[in-house]
Amino acid sequence: MSFLELAQRRQSDRGYLDKLVDRAIIERCLEAARLAPSACNSQPWFFVVVDDPELRKTLAGRLYDIVMPGNRFALTAPVLVAVVAERPNLLPRIGGIVKDKPYYLMDIGMAAENFCLQATEEGLGTCILGWFDEKGVQGLLGISGSKRVPLVITLGYPESPAVRRKVRKGLDEIMAYNGYPG
Repeated sequence: MSFLELAQRRQSDRGYLDKLVDRAIIERCLEAARLAPSACNSQPWFFVVVDDPELRKTLAGRLYDIVMPGNRFALTAPVLVAVVAERPNLLPRIGGIVKDKPYYLMDIGMAAENFCLQATEEGLGTCILGWFDEKGVQGLLGISGSKRVPLVITLGYPESPAVRRKVRKGLDEIMAYNGYPG
């Protein structure tokens, strides 16, 4: 499929079939993430893949709470991927402070989207989660308290093969040539 078709198909799936995902497929998704660009090629990411059923169930329990019960669907995902923020190279760290821009988070976002696009190409569904018990996730997975886990990605075969209609602003609402309008 073309890239625009792939982008159209990629969506946040919130229900998965009880079907294992082959590790070779997971590793192709991770390879796509690995190839993402990053500031000064710092590659400030590490991926903890959780496919052990008991650990996955426990981890999924850390992804929702009374404030965000909607993430409970993570219990149905056969794979959860914790994205760990690694210490970026010196130049992006300094630049991030000077420019007040967390470059490492932008880098992780691009890697996560590459992961999700490859998963879509493989016929899998994903959902990127940012609201969860980060300390609980860190403790469960043995991630040092000095590191951050900004995202967890659910991965599996979607419960529904239907591609939802995307509701997005029109191009005329989000772009202008040669200057900001108004």
